[in-house]
Amino acid sequence: MDCSNEKPLLAVISQGCAANFGDGEKIARSFASEYRVTFGMPESQKPDAFVLNVCTVKGNAGALKLLREALSTAPEAKLFITGCAPKDFREEVAKITDKVVYTSLRELGRGMLTLPLRESPLVGIVNIEEGCLDACAYCSTRLVKGRLHSYPAADIVQQVKSLVSDGCVEIQLTGQDCGCYGFDTGTNLAELVQQILAEVPGNYKMRLGMGNPRHMMQYLDDLLKCFEDDRVYKFIHLPVQSGSENILKAMNRKHSADDYVMLAEAFNKFPLFTLSTDLIVGFPGETEQDFQDTLDILEKTRPTVCNITRFVARPNTPAYKMAGAVPDEVKHIRSATLAEAFQRIATENNARWVGQIETVVIEKPGYRKGTYIARNAAYRPVAITSEKPLQPGERFTVSIAAAEPFALIGNITD
Repeated sequence: MDCSNEKPLLAVISQGCAANFGDGEKIARSFASEYRVTFGMPESQKPDAFVLNVCTVKGNAGALKLLREALSTAPEAKLFITGCAPKDFREEVAKITDKVVYTSLRELGRGMLTLPLRESPLVGIVNIEEGCLDACAYCSTRLVKGRLHSYPAADIVQQVKSLVSDGCVEIQLTGQDCGCYGFDTGTNLAELVQQILAEVPGNYKMRLGMGNPRHMMQYLDDLLKCFEDDRVYKFIHLPVQSGSENILKAMNRKHSADDYVMLAEAFNKFPLFTLSTDLIVGFPGETEQDFQDTLDILEKTRPTVCNITRFVARPNTPAYKMAGAVPDEVKHIRSATLAEAFQRIATENNARWVGQIETVVIEKPGYRKGTYIARNAAYRPVAITSEKPLQPGERFTVSIAAAEPFALIGNITD
């Protein structure tokens, strides 16, 4: 077949959070008139161009590794870099290559909402805002993304309508901090969710993105009402980062440990709710008592999902020059201790599902042949074994037979 008249191939590769992946899809749409777009690193054909939508929240190593992989895969390809690319990252890139062109979503345009181009035909990622209202001492993302900019609710509702009508069974509302959505336009996340539920019928589920505790406290009662609708996953991501009041102040987090505990208890009143949080260990000045406070808040609030990160000093952030650096070996011990406690808690939480009869939606094939990963109403992954092929988007009734730290084990009953 003569492919000489085909458009050149562009590979869009995103890292990091759901917000970055949502941006990646919009970027892909903005290039769709000039290129054939694929997501991820192609296995056979060499791309003519790359868009590397990088994440440097935990350091530059992962983003630099992706850059080297792209250069190795297709040395002659054009290279665009976007995402979280702060000054120190760009300086390291310059030591590797001089062919990179930096761009941003705003420069490219937000992407045409009418185009169905996305990584998954069944998952619609909807960016509802960009930037934040905080100034956390360790965070470099805010240096790139800037202050809060909320997208109009009417535009978001229309995008969700388009995605649901195009076959999406899962809608992910995402952003750098969904908790402060609408604070710059006179609304909030709960009002947005209720508007979507009222105006977009259909058999889909919505997953709410990360929200900082101090913002979600301001409309908690209205937010809790959103979870009474079966179309909202019983899942919330509330990053506490530390259980120590001293460390939270040093981080400039502007919420207290008690604030987080109050929120966690409010959401945990829903049966079998999935609480997700983030914890940083080894922040400058963290004492053994500070770490014990973090361990205590983990035990008290019992999240089922927990991202544990060893502190990495990011240039141009206030934490970069803070005194009281914690030795790496101490960070490793503390993170391992947290991980062990968390995995025990997650296993115990997941064990509560054993014996439950659940309707789940197939998400993707599992790592082992004949296995599949599905999601239940609380966004828990459910591993299923089937002799016949299952397709993403199919719904099944399953019996939860066993529990592991990071997944449930289910058997199809219908």
